[in-house]
Amino acid sequence: MTVLASLSVTPIPKASMAEDVAAAVEELDEFDVSYETNAMGTVIEADDIDELFAVVKAAHEAVDAKRVSTVLQIDDDRTTNEQADEQVESVEEELGHEAKSNSE
Repeated sequence: MTVLASLSVTPIPKASMAEDVAAAVEELDEFDVSYETNAMGTVIEADDIDELFAVVKAAHEAVDAKRVSTVLQIDDDRTTNEQADEQVESVEEELGHEAKSNSE
C-alpha cells in the first residue's frame, strides 16, 4: 500500500518562512519516504499511514515558531500500490506531454 499526502507547515506570523520550511523538509530525510517540495507544500509518499503520521509530526515540530499552521491532505488508496510518479505519468499520457512547466 502507498499513502500519498500533501503537507504544508507554516510558521505564523513571520516575514520569511524559508528557514522554518527548510527545517520541516529536512526532517523528512530522517524517514524512508519519497517527497517533492514545491512552492505550495510538499508531497510525501509513505508505505503506510503510521509512517506518514510520524513524518508529519516530525515536520510540524521542527518549525521553531510561537504558532504553526499545518495543513495535511491524505490519499490512502487501499486498492492499489500505484506510486505518485505513476499517477503523474497517467495524466501526462492523457495530455500528450509532460505535466510540468518551467517558465524560464
